[in-house]
Amino acid sequence: MYLSLLLYIAKWMATGIIFLKNMISFRISQLSPSPTLVLDAKVKEMQRSGMPVINLGIGEPDFETPPNIKRAAIKAIRDGFTHYTETAGILELRKEIAEKFERENHVLYDPSEIVVGCGSKHLLYSVFQVLCKERDEVLVPVPTWSTYIEQIKLAGGKPKLIKLFPPFKLTAKDIIKNVSSHTQIILINSPANPTGAMIDDEELDKIAHLAVKHKLWVVSDEIYEKITYGKKHISIASLNKKIKERIITINGFSKAYAMTGWRVGYAAGPKEVISAMGSLQSQMTSNTSSISQMAALEAISGKQDPVEKMRREFWKRSDFVLSLLCKIEGLSFVRPEGAFYFFVSLNQLFGKGFKTSRDWCEALLGKEQVAVVPGEAFLYPGYFRLSFACSLKDLSEGIVRISRFVKKYV
Repeated sequence: MYLSLLLYIAKWMATGIIFLKNMISFRISQLSPSPTLVLDAKVKEMQRSGMPVINLGIGEPDFETPPNIKRAAIKAIRDGFTHYTETAGILELRKEIAEKFERENHVLYDPSEIVVGCGSKHLLYSVFQVLCKERDEVLVPVPTWSTYIEQIKLAGGKPKLIKLFPPFKLTAKDIIKNVSSHTQIILINSPANPTGAMIDDEELDKIAHLAVKHKLWVVSDEIYEKITYGKKHISIASLNKKIKERIITINGFSKAYAMTGWRVGYAAGPKEVISAMGSLQSQMTSNTSSISQMAALEAISGKQDPVEKMRREFWKRSDFVLSLLCKIEGLSFVRPEGAFYFFVSLNQLFGKGFKTSRDWCEALLGKEQVAVVPGEAFLYPGYFRLSFACSLKDLSEGIVRISRFVKKYV
């Protein structure tokens, strides 16, 4: 009797699961969750259970948001600035962003050519929705942040992957070999996640001319522009007037100002594209948090000393990690020029106990309680991403554990 009852319940549950699955749209059912956020959730769960996990997989600065930015947000609350704003963002903030583009990137934008959104990820989603027609190809260099791939697919586009090799620098030749009659967009990210690589200046110029020649859009994710080490970031929109008309620049406050939780990003580009992104946003989120916008206004218009201080600390950590990783036999990597990641090859270690970088990273987390992100998360197996957006103490202990793991299990 009990067995029959259990079989009935199991059958009923299976039917319910199938029913719910069939209710979900096909495009959403094909969506993959963010690997880095899944890993972060797992690490937090392990830490709550008392395990001494060192998280070297995190993709956000470990610094506090600068005090002047916090004070601006508190003042906004006290002043009652807690209601709807213009969908595209308050005019004062868009004006400051335009001045920042002119001052730092040497490119002129009118505030009407700028939209403020709920983080750069939100704006990337919007721009793909606006520019992608069904089955349009978007050229994506890999390794890459997996969110790009999922957002392109959600927009009905087709990601066309351009596989890069160390030192992972995109070139115009890489692009021209992959351009077809269906190509609509070139995606660039410099400095890049997960490699920290920056496109060389002469190649950036060639890519700009190529885009103009083939009438392609360029979506340029410049979120790490202020975190560079000995090499100056150049915004592709600044190169000439013709390319500016084909560029949508995506940026935000998360990385440079340690404001990941505030959710403020911005996009700049031709007015018709930016206006369409604003219209889409009006039906999705309305405006970005009014309080966060006032914090962002202070961030971009106030003293920039904290930004430079963080950049110098990241550079110091980069040198520190480099000195430790060099001592681990079997690991190879390219020194990052920007962002706060090392992308480390495991290929010399395979065949000695592990077949994939995902298996290797899961074993590292289980055996030594160190979290790094496997290359599969960036569509580039055989590698792992190590973030140095954490203390020197954690970096030191984490890499000691990695070294011990390599010696003991590989």
